[in-house]
Amino acid sequence: MRNNPHILEINARSWLKRLERRLGRPVTLADIPADVWDNIQKTGFDAVWLMGVWKTSQAAKKIARTSADIQHQIREIKPHFRKDDITASPYAVCEYTVDDFFGGNEALAVFRKNLNERGILLFLDFVGNHMAIDSPVVEQHPDFFITTGKQPPHVHPDWFFQNKDGQYIAYGRDPYFAPWTDTAQLNYFNPTTREFMISQLQEVSSMCDGVRCDMAMLSLNKVQRDTWWEFIGGDLPAEEFWTQALNAVRSVRPEFVFIAEVYWGLEWDIQELGFDYTYDKVLYDRLRFANAESIRSHLRAEHLFQMRSIRFIGNHDEEESLRAFGREKSLAAGTIIATLPGARLFPLYQLLGRPAHVPIQYVWDDFETDKPIEQFYQKLLQVVSDPAFHGGQWTLWESVPVYAGETSCQNILSWMWKQRHTGKLVLINYSAEPAQCRVPFKGISQYQVREELEGKEITLSPELASQGMELVLKPYECKIFTFTI
Repeated sequence: MRNNPHILEINARSWLKRLERRLGRPVTLADIPADVWDNIQKTGFDAVWLMGVWKTSQAAKKIARTSADIQHQIREIKPHFRKDDITASPYAVCEYTVDDFFGGNEALAVFRKNLNERGILLFLDFVGNHMAIDSPVVEQHPDFFITTGKQPPHVHPDWFFQNKDGQYIAYGRDPYFAPWTDTAQLNYFNPTTREFMISQLQEVSSMCDGVRCDMAMLSLNKVQRDTWWEFIGGDLPAEEFWTQALNAVRSVRPEFVFIAEVYWGLEWDIQELGFDYTYDKVLYDRLRFANAESIRSHLRAEHLFQMRSIRFIGNHDEEESLRAFGREKSLAAGTIIATLPGARLFPLYQLLGRPAHVPIQYVWDDFETDKPIEQFYQKLLQVVSDPAFHGGQWTLWESVPVYAGETSCQNILSWMWKQRHTGKLVLINYSAEPAQCRVPFKGISQYQVREELEGKEITLSPELASQGMELVLKPYECKIFTFTI
């Protein structure tokens, strides 16, 4: 996999249903049409994160179908939906076996083979914090979970449910939100729980080339203690679960890739445990809500941290980028994440221009493709697949004003990639007003410059190359210049 890889997130269930509608027949992971593979390869993806393939929880499905919130979200864009088209959350994992809907483990093996033959890795989900409330493990090994046995909990009774044997078990929980009532909370202060979940991760690692670990920070010792201290006490285990788990997998598969969904400023802590990439939610929030200087400040972070961050402007948890950012701003934000160091995550439906977010429990995503959006991303991904964006040296630039006292250049984000004799200069006006700057091309060996997004050739004089070309950018306009150094 290249440095700064491109990762395509696919919601497995709704994607297969979309293919089913196109082909007029049911589709499993084993019989994806060849043109689909060819398009993924041609677009330049290094990996596919196939989200939500594990065995469906029937209890979680019932809960989802009666959820007023899920129904409301669906009704906003699909007023006449059928409740039967709501399924379980893929993050209420019943078992780490591929659901029959997808064709089972054998079909996934065919899917992986088709990707790997094209040089593309397969990533799957691993949910370390919890399992579905009807997972067989809840009945067979209640001690793997936060439990008070058959004694009702002395506090927070609404955080617990009873299994068939009458044991009180905690729902999965993020400490800042209400419990996830379709899940059971694992207890990593129990060494046997760790052994079991490591064995589950080892089994998953035999089916793919990497995992995206859901809410990875919830399994940290301190976070577990602070969330559940009334039930597990305060003495921390000697070692972090993730240290044990990553070491166990990499002792057999040293190239296996680990991605962590992580928040709360714990990204560096998780990276130090050995994760290859961690979510950069700070960048997402600044792109959505802050200005260019705030984004520039974030990009001054230590280079290794940047290289191990995964950039995104959308995923299955976030509002769709077109609605969250607005059309032009979303394309500028997409250009930013596509040209920064670190992994670059692109949900399939972002590339197709889905107009609004759909809950992951809803199986249909039959919106019409937004052709201009699709064409923009096809062009962008083609441009940033150049080796300079993957093997080159990245440098953050400060935009140069056209004249003293001119301030609109502060709204222009810019950086340079250099590899051997190739330079790539990226400029983005990340504001709703026009902005101008001076673009110096000192050190170029030829005076021919190409702007990649529009495909325009520019001939510079030696004087203009030295003094700098004046550039005026429309609101949210992006430029990527290629030149010889």
